[in-house]
Amino acid sequence: MASLRVGNVGEYLREQRRSAQLSLRQLAEAAGVSNPYLSQIERGLRKPSAEILQQLAKALRISAETLYVQAGMLDARERDELEVPAAILTDPAINERQKQVLIQIYESFRKENAAAGESKAAAPDEGVAERGAAGGPQASAAVREEDGK
Repeated sequence: MASLRVGNVGEYLREQRRSAQLSLRQLAEAAGVSNPYLSQIERGLRKPSAEILQQLAKALRISAETLYVQAGMLDARERDELEVPAAILTDPAINERQKQVLIQIYESFRKENAAAGESKAAAPDEGVAERGAAGGPQASAAVREEDGK
């Protein structure tokens, strides 16, 4: 009846609940779900909705996206983009403000690198167009200059 992914999210929830030192009853109450329902989720018998996962994440003070990944609700690319922020959010050694600052820095680096990658990808195409029209040594020099060589 239960799929492997559902079991994974249930196991993960149980680990997170235990590391937060919460009883099943305490987490159920904090998340606004029934005790038996949470127990079924943890045992892999029920598949929680995104809304329920969000409530559980809030109660556990972890990112909802982390639970979505565990439940298989995000694709591989989205999962890759969320691994570092998820790890930061689950680190008990740093406070909430520090977690948010680290995530902002990480995201700014990713955006900067993505923009640099886009500009590098666009430059060779522009150089080819210039060479095609002008040709000869001048066009080659212009392309080398663009490439920084």
